[in-house]
Amino acid sequence: MAPSRSYDTVAFDVRDNAVMLFFARTTAEGDIDDYLLLMRTIEEDFDSSTYIEINEQQFGGHNLIREAALMGNTLTLHLHEPANELGGVNEIVLTWADTPENGASIEAGAFRVLGDTMTGGNA
Repeated sequence: MAPSRSYDTVAFDVRDNAVMLFFARTTAEGDIDDYLLLMRTIEEDFDSSTYIEINEQQFGGHNLIREAALMGNTLTLHLHEPANELGGVNEIVLTWADTPENGASIEAGAFRVLGDTMTGGNA
């Protein structure tokens, strides 16, 4: 079974040469307890690359995500190759709190960050 990661906050951001979706689980005091960052970089001289960072551990590359499926408040990332950084898993399942703010971040960022890896599903 794929590891499932649950978050209460989702944020979308655009930087100079990157677009990002940030998923965070926060404590009652507002501190970040756990996070996952999906980032797609776009360089003028290179193809785009996708990176995943989980609690300061980063992995990525041109062919990191084979397919991404979005259904409601669940995003499943199917990887091209097992992620040694995550114990050899082939997919990562993300869920988040169903709030208007999180929905707006997913709506604004999912296709921009995941691009043509998005398949099927309902947004």
